[in-house]
Amino acid sequence: MDKDDFFYLGKILKTYGSKGCLLIFLDVDDPVRYEKMKTVFIGIENDRIPFDIEELELKQKNSARIRFEDVHNAEDAEIYVGRELYLPVSLLPPLKGKKFYYHEVIGFTVFDKNHGNIGTVISILDLPKQSLLQIQYGSREILIPIVDEVLLKIDRSKKELHILAPEGLIEIYL
Repeated sequence: MDKDDFFYLGKILKTYGSKGCLLIFLDVDDPVRYEKMKTVFIGIENDRIPFDIEELELKQKNSARIRFEDVHNAEDAEIYVGRELYLPVSLLPPLKGKKFYYHEVIGFTVFDKNHGNIGTVISILDLPKQSLLQIQYGSREILIPIVDEVLLKIDRSKKELHILAPEGLIEIYL
């Protein structure tokens, strides 16, 4: 599988006890959806390596205790601390309406109701207080907040994102 075939699930934070368990952070809206997963992929160098899960217990907020098969002590578990966790994109349920996964709109053309084609989504900036569409328009960059009031329509078949940017925002970049 290629890197684009995976989505970021979270990160291994630290070892947990002496029997090879790890504390992980799940960067998801609903951690309960993932409590029965049997395998997770760990980012090691430029690869995504599958690890079978022996045990997973959700903790407070978005954290969980996890133990992998073949990892039986804290020393073996320590080498995975700080690594990122991934799952195949094929496991994501399809979204409808104005909801979308950040990775799926990369490369979409963005049309503003008042300005027309304003470029292509090159990235999503997932900042603590606000996520932003990073749009390439010629040699310029345009940043648009991802909020329901701005998003009008997503046309997945045409790879288009239709928005109504706040008044004056696009003019700042042009």
